[in-house]
Amino acid sequence: MENSLHYPDTGDEPRLYNQNYKNDLRANMRLNVWVMKIIGTWPLRHSWIETLWYRALNVICYVLLGFLLIPSGMFIVLEIKDFYNQLKLGSALTFFFMAVLKYCALLLREEDIRRCVDYIEDDWRNVKYTDERRMMLENANFGRRLAVVCSCFMYGGVLFYFVAVPLTRAKTVEEDGNLTYRRLVFPVPNVIVDTRRSPVNEIFYFIQLFAGFIIHNITVASCGLAALLATHACGQLQVLMSWINHLVDGREGVNDTTDERLANIIQLHVRILNFISLTEELLHEISLIEVVGCTLNICFLGYYCMMEWDFKQPVSGLTYLILLISLTFNIFIFCYIGELLTEQTVKVRESSYMIDWHRLPKKKSLAVILIICMSNATTRLTAGNIIELSISSFGDVIKSSVAYLNILRKFTT
Repeated sequence: MENSLHYPDTGDEPRLYNQNYKNDLRANMRLNVWVMKIIGTWPLRHSWIETLWYRALNVICYVLLGFLLIPSGMFIVLEIKDFYNQLKLGSALTFFFMAVLKYCALLLREEDIRRCVDYIEDDWRNVKYTDERRMMLENANFGRRLAVVCSCFMYGGVLFYFVAVPLTRAKTVEEDGNLTYRRLVFPVPNVIVDTRRSPVNEIFYFIQLFAGFIIHNITVASCGLAALLATHACGQLQVLMSWINHLVDGREGVNDTTDERLANIIQLHVRILNFISLTEELLHEISLIEVVGCTLNICFLGYYCMMEWDFKQPVSGLTYLILLISLTFNIFIFCYIGELLTEQTVKVRESSYMIDWHRLPKKKSLAVILIICMSNATTRLTAGNIIELSISSFGDVIKSSVAYLNILRKFTT
């Protein structure tokens, strides 16, 4: 008999659920919960204390981001005269502005995130067989590994950009040696405050450090959320293929009819399609920001790697290289999970065709045609309903970035 999970009797007919679903769900979402709760974007559970705390976190995040973006933007206009330094600071602010847009999108899509989480929780609760649980765990672990790698790169970028680079710079000496200070990562114009003097310099440094952590955390949150939703959908599609493979003969030791098996397959397929559609609706704005932002920032970071690499003082060049790898891997994750989801929907179509559908009684084999047609019409992940997320799209992003880099080099030399 095929292994199955234990389902206690609830009175009328057996209620099928996974008794370990809370542990599975916790392991699946742990990293996403940690990252998103820090910035107050994990969906609320109708507690007024939690709501108050989240809104306070949202205000704090917006204030920190404003402290970084507004003064630095004014500094570009008021005090920087040469084009290279304007470009250098402006491109950094572009990345942070993109993060602000993603943060707004996450907050505006809170209800959709809650619905996706409810879908995932119900799917884990309703796992029927151990092989299905294994498939879902494998996909969940893969999505978690993607999020961990993204976190390492992003938080590593914070460490280098906001800690290593400022500490390795030589201190600036002014006013005949009476004033010594470290330059801020994001300078502030004198019309706001003189950040050369202590303790204002230290206060603004730590404000910018916390703001940088929040901004990179937003990127990790959006990337981790995309990986969570896409890999869960892939796991459910694999479960669907397992059910399709048992459509004709059923499972050993399980007493059900062909009609029951077919009804379960249709219900699960419709549920998966709804989940993918909701995922697309949730992520298409974030994905568009990611594609546009990464295209520009990969170009800028590649340019700075070439301009500022110094083997005697490699910290600055190494920092830009780490940020370049981080953003490249980040957009790769979005494109790869889109490609992965498309491949799984194609496999559903192939599995439906490859079963012994000719052995199905009467005209029930016609239902397989509907499954194949629905698999062809499956919603794909896109960036703003404009660009389909795939490996091909990733190649287009890299080619566009290199083309812009060549234009930038010719324009500045």
